[in-house]
Amino acid sequence: MHNFLEIDDLSCDELEEVISLSTAPPVELDGALSGRGVALVFEKPSARTRSSTELAVFALGGHPVYVQGAEVGIDVRETAEDVARTLACYHAVICARVVDHERLVRMTKALSVAGVAVPVVNLLSDLAHPCQALADILTLRQVFGDLGGRTIAYIGDANNVWRSLSLAASMAGVRVRTASPEGYGPDADDLERVVRLGGDIEVTDHPAEAAAGADVLYTDVWTSMGQEDEVEMRRKAFAGFTVDEDLLSRASPDAVVLHCLPAHRGEEISASVIDGPRSRVWQQAANRMHAMRGLLAWVVRAVDRESTTAGEGH
Repeated sequence: MHNFLEIDDLSCDELEEVISLSTAPPVELDGALSGRGVALVFEKPSARTRSSTELAVFALGGHPVYVQGAEVGIDVRETAEDVARTLACYHAVICARVVDHERLVRMTKALSVAGVAVPVVNLLSDLAHPCQALADILTLRQVFGDLGGRTIAYIGDANNVWRSLSLAASMAGVRVRTASPEGYGPDADDLERVVRLGGDIEVTDHPAEAAAGADVLYTDVWTSMGQEDEVEMRRKAFAGFTVDEDLLSRASPDAVVLHCLPAHRGEEISASVIDGPRSRVWQQAANRMHAMRGLLAWVVRAVDRESTTAGEGH
């Protein structure tokens, strides 16, 4: 089953296929979801994820059904397993934006045990944001073409966005430098996972060191959704980690800036940088839709191929 819970659920070749489909003219993908529904379960709200996914499903001829977290009440009204089995009765794909990554894992296991060929796509969890990473790689391909030997400097919290980005970058042959305050950097398991993919990664607590000569500066909010009680503590910890004009001046002359949004100008990034000529943030945001279209087309085609092969075998 072609579930997509993290970016390295794809092979390097499959990642290339998804990126290629993301750049294909919509007419070439029209009908991939014709007459089929896609469940969009949102335990956590989002502007970009909902809009990009709904429009991607529509572009493929499918029908997106937005489901608020309270409507299903995962592990409150129903177990994650029962939610998955129920939604699989109606939909070709289940996409979910959840608080706890383990719920996605349980959903995929329940469908697998039941022999139901409906893939689960992670729209965001506490551990991963693979759809964002697809858009990031797509954006960098558009900016630089071949990514081999390029360097991304990630400045900030080594969170779910960082994790998926680092894995995707490693799969695409991009070096990763990470600058985080003490206590907010990647752990040993994260680093080992990147290295297993053949990744080249450096970790530091000095933003200027990470930014030196980098092709890309990437940042995210210091305080993510669900961490609101840590705002002041995090502002103190991340002081000096703002992506501003001074930090950008240390990067390569043709370096670009990415941010997964939403942004807090004056905290993790300055207004002059995110709104400046080297920002590719809005191109990156637009690519959330294109990347999702490519991913969904790839997922349903893969399932259809397997179903056809299984049928021929009988």
